Amino acid sequence: MARVHVLVVDDDPDMQEVMVLTLEVGDYRVSRASNGREALERVEVEMPDLILLDMRMPVMDGWTFAAELRRRYGHHAPIVVCTAAEDAQRRAREVDARGCLSKPFELDELLGLVESVVPSPWAGADPHP
Repeated sequence: MARVHVLVVDDDPDMQEVMVLTLEVGDYRVSRASNGREALERVEVEMPDLILLDMRMPVMDGWTFAAELRRRYGHHAPIVVCTAAEDAQRRAREVDARGCLSKPFELDELLGLVESVVPSPWAGADPHP
């Protein structure tokens, strides 16, 4: 079975690295982008199963990225907003996201939210057949 592909879009290199490493430990396949423009380039190459999206980034912010993604591809890839803004729920609604994660977050929260949006093909599998 193919692993679930998650695109992490965040301009903070430390936050991006934490998210990528956590997801890789969770057996997700991960790609990354530092702004919305880079994220669109990644999507053109391969549509991810889920996009974890920061909102405030240089070059192209999360709102512009989400609007352009929807214009080009519809709602093919679900978005989860990851933001330090106090109104994370509102930000998520603004881009029709499937969920939101407020920064800072616990690593278990990240994995739980990703699993709730795009269940791993291994979920529920018996590790010792």
